[in-house]
Amino acid sequence: MSKYDKSVTDILNIEWQEIRKLIDTLDRDVVDEIIDLLLRVKPEGHKVITAGCGTSGSVAVRVAHSLSVCEVPAFYCCPANAVHGGTGAIQKGDVVILFSKGGNTQEIVNYIPICKAKGATIIGVSQNDDSVLAKHSDIYFKVQIDQESDKFNMCASASCTAYCAVWDSIAFTVMNYNGYTKEDLLLIHPGGKVGELLLKENQA
Repeated sequence: MSKYDKSVTDILNIEWQEIRKLIDTLDRDVVDEIIDLLLRVKPEGHKVITAGCGTSGSVAVRVAHSLSVCEVPAFYCCPANAVHGGTGAIQKGDVVILFSKGGNTQEIVNYIPICKAKGATIIGVSQNDDSVLAKHSDIYFKVQIDQESDKFNMCASASCTAYCAVWDSIAFTVMNYNGYTKEDLLLIHPGGKVGELLLKENQA
C-alpha cells in the first residue's frame, strides 16, 4: 500500500460519485434540445463556437474537438481574443457554448450581447440559476456539482471532469444519430494509434 493511497482513493471517489449523480440530476429535456440542435448544425451549414476561462476554457477546447471529431464543425474562441475581433467568426444560426461554473465571469458575459445581435444560439453551461449566463442564454444547461476534489472544495476539478463526461455523452450521441461511419472517422483521423488501427481494418 502506498502512503498516498487514501488521498488518491478519496479524490477518485469524489470524481466518479459526482459523475454518477448526473445520471439523475441532468435535465434530459434540455439534453434532448441540445442534441437536436447539434444534429442540425452541419446540414444547415452552421458551426459551433465554444468559450470558457481558466479550467473551463480547457473544457471548452476539449468539447470543440470532440464535436469536430463527430462531424459537428466546432472550434474554441479564446475570450482574450473575442473582444478584439475574434467574435467576427460568429454568424447567424451558429451555436455558441459558453462555460462558466458561476455564470458571471465577465469575459464570458461579453459574448452574450454579440451573440444576440448576430442571431447565434447561446448554450450557457453553469450551475448558478441566478447568474447572468443562466438568465440570458437561449438554452441554460445546468450541470450541478456539489463537491470539488481539492480539500477546500474550491478548485475546478470534479466539475470539469463532469462537464467533459456530460459533453462526451452529447457528442457521441450525435455520432450515433448522424449517420457517422468508421470510414468517416478514418478520413479525419488517419494519424496516431486510432488511425493505425483504422487503416489495418480498412486493408483487411
